[in-house]
Amino acid sequence: MSELIALSSISSIPKEQWDALLPDNAAPFLRYDFLHALEATGCVSPETGWTPSHLLKLDSEGTPTLVLPAYIKDHSYGEYVFDWQWAEAYASYGMQYYPKLLIGIPFTPVPSPRWLGNIHSISDLSVSLSDFCTSKGLTGWHMNFPNVELPDGHQASERQGCQFIWRNKDYRSFDDFLASFASRKRKNLLKERRRIPDQGLNVARYAGSDITPEMIDIFYQCYCDTYYRRRSHPYLTASFFQLIRETMSDQLMLVLAEDEEGPCAAALCFFDEHALYGRYWGCLRDYDALHFEACYYQGIEFCIEQGLTMFNPGTQGEHKIARGFAPEFTRSYHWLAHSEFNNAIAQFTRQEAPYIAEYAREAAQKLPFKQESS
Repeated sequence: MSELIALSSISSIPKEQWDALLPDNAAPFLRYDFLHALEATGCVSPETGWTPSHLLKLDSEGTPTLVLPAYIKDHSYGEYVFDWQWAEAYASYGMQYYPKLLIGIPFTPVPSPRWLGNIHSISDLSVSLSDFCTSKGLTGWHMNFPNVELPDGHQASERQGCQFIWRNKDYRSFDDFLASFASRKRKNLLKERRRIPDQGLNVARYAGSDITPEMIDIFYQCYCDTYYRRRSHPYLTASFFQLIRETMSDQLMLVLAEDEEGPCAAALCFFDEHALYGRYWGCLRDYDALHFEACYYQGIEFCIEQGLTMFNPGTQGEHKIARGFAPEFTRSYHWLAHSEFNNAIAQFTRQEAPYIAEYAREAAQKLPFKQESS
């Protein structure tokens, strides 16, 4: 029998209890305010295929000692660890891959803790998750982007991925950062940055209380345009962004670009005392190199000014390499109740891992930095 109980809404837990369990290295997305905003504005709900099912271990007085943000999923959208082929394999055998249990943060491929509180308060997390899935008729559980390994003896398959991350090596300025580039790569980047004023663009950063509701409205128009160009619909609503502006302004940084017609592009980031997280971008009018300026260079400058040690600009994108973002491994865990499929996934992840490692190795060789002398 599972030691975990499930809650259908984060509001069932007092905010103070939730945030009191936050690990020291938790990204902003694990905060009560972020997850509550997703639920309160309908971005995650049974209607969107994200049914909240937060898992808790309670002490004898009914106080949570362990919490795992979790959702019962009817699809695999918004996860960024792609398992569509696994769902197709189930379908080819006349089986349903959904519903499944996801332990993770919706629409947020950022490595971070995936549980709050004392993991040792439960005898065996992996077994408890599997028991919970069996009791609820779920096909299995998946834990995306944890920044630590599961305790030894878990039943799940570990799958590796790769993201591109900027690390602050005590740079004093953006020019100091550029000094670490090989000459030709440095010239290319400077040329790219000069394209912004040459095209008559003005780019500015805003943080905290300087971000107004009107700025969020402008940003949201840009954000939606990114999806409309792909003939899809945005995951997040205008009310979500306005709510996090109200409740999490101390962790928001907004980049706005303007041309002679007015605002034309925007990028919204989160930050904490250690890191910057690039999350959302969009533009109303296209300009050369504007995406790189708004999403990467402004973020790097912000990190250097604020003394932040890391910048995660979002998933995928090999174009980040030439701009100083190095490959780093991510992980996810997967367990399926069907034993034969579970074994097949284990074999797949083992066979996939060397290719991910080779991809990261080749990407690292393309970084723009000067070669260290031997």
